[in-house]
Amino acid sequence: MTQTIVPDLAALPHIPCDAEGPVFREPWEAHAFALAVTLHQRGLFTWAEWAETLSGEIRAAQAAGDPDTGETYYSHWLAALERLVIAKGVTSAPAIADTTAAWHRAAEATPHGQPIVLDARM
Repeated sequence: MTQTIVPDLAALPHIPCDAEGPVFREPWEAHAFALAVTLHQRGLFTWAEWAETLSGEIRAAQAAGDPDTGETYYSHWLAALERLVIAKGVTSAPAIADTTAAWHRAAEATPHGQPIVLDARM
């Protein structure tokens, strides 16, 4: 039986939660959350390192004028995730930019209600 190690969410700044745990407004937020937890579980970074990086992203956004209403929390989460995977050598900023652009092209080309398929040639 595989044991799942769940990180201490209390260590994270301002994570949107209800009585059952984290809450997400959009599916991408849940995906970003799950990706960070999975990368932590696989040893890419410690939870303290994750919390520090996320806190830094939130502080930088607030200094740049983010109103900190909670609506941008997972945007900061994604920025922290990108920062860590680049710092750890998993990928590069240009690779993230290329994949993001390909995703937007695929999303624009996909009829409503259909699954978006990311084609490496896009």
